[in-house]
Amino acid sequence: MMADVSRRKFAKLVAGALLLPALAPMLSRKAMAANNNIKIALLLPGSVADGGWSSLAYVGLQSLQKAGFTVAHSESITQAQMDQTIRGYADDGYTLIIGHSFEYGSAFAEIAPEYPDTYFFASTFKPDEKTPGNVEYIDLAYVQGAYAAGALAALISDNGKAVGFVGGGDNPTQQAMMRAFIQAAEKTRPGMKGLGVVTGDYDNAAKGREAATTMIGNGADVIWHAADVTGLGAIQGAAAAKVKVLGCYVDQRSVAPDYVACSFRQNLDWMVEQVGESVANKTFKGGQEWQPTVGKAWSIVNGSERYNAKLVSTSAWDKFQQIWQQLDNGTLKPVV
Repeated sequence: MMADVSRRKFAKLVAGALLLPALAPMLSRKAMAANNNIKIALLLPGSVADGGWSSLAYVGLQSLQKAGFTVAHSESITQAQMDQTIRGYADDGYTLIIGHSFEYGSAFAEIAPEYPDTYFFASTFKPDEKTPGNVEYIDLAYVQGAYAAGALAALISDNGKAVGFVGGGDNPTQQAMMRAFIQAAEKTRPGMKGLGVVTGDYDNAAKGREAATTMIGNGADVIWHAADVTGLGAIQGAAAAKVKVLGCYVDQRSVAPDYVACSFRQNLDWMVEQVGESVANKTFKGGQEWQPTVGKAWSIVNGSERYNAKLVSTSAWDKFQQIWQQLDNGTLKPVV
């Protein structure tokens, strides 16, 4: 029951947050007419109301529709359904197919050569050195974002003992994010201990709360998650223990206003918009891995401010900004 309630709350939470980025400027009628000839399909692993990964990408698709593109989407696609769904849209003449999960990396590599006139974009890392020329991948600066979160967590810790990370699905990305978070916390503040739990689930608030509570019991006084609904449970656990917490994917200030220091918002809507526009502008990077900087892929938000001044000191924020800039310009490169 707790997971169901949390899911509904998380979906409602995101409604306002998703509207924060400004929509693209209105295009001329001629440009919109040209866009209308481009058909874009978005394939999602979850619901458009999941309050995170799928919701944000769907907002980007809606922006493309407002710009004149013809769009369609499919929700909650299982791995067993992927092949049929991909081929269905390709056979229907869609110009661009966006696969919004890790599994599409290899799926597109197999299917794309059969549809040389279709563009494919997988929102995951490039799986192999050689990939089809009509498939583009992306590194969403997960490691840099997680490193930044670990650094900030350490800087705002009151006890200086430990901070913790709560992960979702047990996959290479989540494991790398946990390592980056821990590395940053321990490097940024000598004597600090970085803790982490990858729960193996993005959709279980009870697991998130349990993981956060356990780490708090081991001395952590700042928690960050990267786990959708499971992460909502982590926030609830932190608030119940009256410790600071960092949100993820969307602005989560309203979940626990007195304890959320800020949120690391992943700009997935921007990503979808950019990919759609790249097809229209003929700048699509087929066969490559797009690598936006952390400053493009992520935003730090807290309602109308960037952070909660009651929980983050000016000196801590200034130190964090220096680390953020180094991550963004590439002078600081986490090795995980």
